[in-house]
Amino acid sequence: MGHRVEEGWVFIYASMASLTEFRVADAVTVLTRTPAILDALLRGMPEGWARGNEGEDTWSPFDIVGHLMVGERTDWMPRVRILLEHGEGRAFDPFDRFAQGKESQEQSLEQRLDDLARLRRESLAALEALNLQPEDLRRRGRHPALGVVTLGELLATWAAHDLTHLHQLSRVMAYRYRNAVGPWSAYLGVLHCNGHSAS
Repeated sequence: MGHRVEEGWVFIYASMASLTEFRVADAVTVLTRTPAILDALLRGMPEGWARGNEGEDTWSPFDIVGHLMVGERTDWMPRVRILLEHGEGRAFDPFDRFAQGKESQEQSLEQRLDDLARLRRESLAALEALNLQPEDLRRRGRHPALGVVTLGELLATWAAHDLTHLHQLSRVMAYRYRNAVGPWSAYLGVLHCNGHSAS
């Protein structure tokens, strides 16, 4: 019996380890869904929801979608290409985390959602065309601030970055009702979350 329990624990630990291994296909399942999640939550929402934020120098849903759009154009796949073509010999171009503020403010949220969906489809098609193999994920590039990074780390960060901003979006939207909920605020963790970066 003890031996079988031991085998069971080995199986559990092996299963947990496999869940933390990075696979491109797993990241793509997240990256594919993000535009649709944002679209389902935000399309057709009144202006107060689209442009509401948490105060001065904070982001609205409109800003968050804009930030993700800029990332598609200037960050993720451009950095993949730099890494594959130059390795550690050329650092990634710096990413302007606030470039969405320079985008047209006349654009509607719906237009931004459409642009993000299109840009993400193009990015993922380009990623698929690379036909990356497991050994490619160990290839190294250079981040301008963080130093040496691997392709696997870059791609994992792309997916985790999406999830960071989905989390941020829920917090920003909940902030609108921070007073309206009254004493229930004590039970609503999203109203007390202040531990993550704006980007």
